[in-house]
Amino acid sequence: MTGDNSTLSHVNAAGEANMVDVSTKEVTERTARARAVLRMAEATARAIQTDTVSKGEVLAVARVAGIQGAKRCADLIPLCHPLPLSKVQVDFTWLASSDGAALLAVDTLCKVSAQTGVEMEALTAASIAALTVYDMCKAIDRGMRIEQLGLLEKRGGKSGDWLREDANS
Repeated sequence: MTGDNSTLSHVNAAGEANMVDVSTKEVTERTARARAVLRMAEATARAIQTDTVSKGEVLAVARVAGIQGAKRCADLIPLCHPLPLSKVQVDFTWLASSDGAALLAVDTLCKVSAQTGVEMEALTAASIAALTVYDMCKAIDRGMRIEQLGLLEKRGGKSGDWLREDANS
């Protein structure tokens, strides 16, 4: 392995992956918000909005899947710490598109009082919710795309608060 590993907390001096020791960190309230956007055909959006997808209520199932995904983050991402989440919220918003496609934003919020942040849980919730929408609608629209997965905001912890410049757009 090449390069300076001193700033990578998941890599030890020998360049090996390891779980960060957070035992000396202070327990603080931490929050994170993330978003994924699904691009789909208008017909797919109508089927979701009118609850006519044969697999059931797409957004209700995707919301539960996102919550479950956040709760299972440490099982999915090898070096994540298991966290006692105090809140997981998954919201959906239809966005305007200039190219005729329908856009569905999946916004997540995760909260915890812990020694480490909750960004990965928020990102996992957005990912799993978006993948669930895809799974439930793929028979209608295999061309759907999951785009723009990213962290919007994090609050708390030693590194302080962070807000994506375009987080409110």
